[in-house]
Amino acid sequence: MEGPLISGDVDIVTDAALAGVGLAYLFEEQAASLLQAGALSRVLEDWCPPFPGFFLYYPGRRQVSPALAASIDAFRVPAKTRKSQ
Repeated sequence: MEGPLISGDVDIVTDAALAGVGLAYLFEEQAASLLQAGALSRVLEDWCPPFPGFFLYYPGRRQVSPALAASIDAFRVPAKTRKSQ
């Protein structure tokens, strides 16, 4: 089969890169062990700024639904973890 391989599955993309099919666009945490082992190498490093994490924007603290409040609590990263990143 010829043509481009496009996938949203991290495992498929990683396996394809390891097989030499092409480049894989991954978060550093997903490829850290493979980079360390030398199985993968970084390309275009100047175009890959560090990713500080996701941010959640919502309309304020008043009238926050219980579901949104629970989601915010679930996604919140503890302060100790944030400082070590």
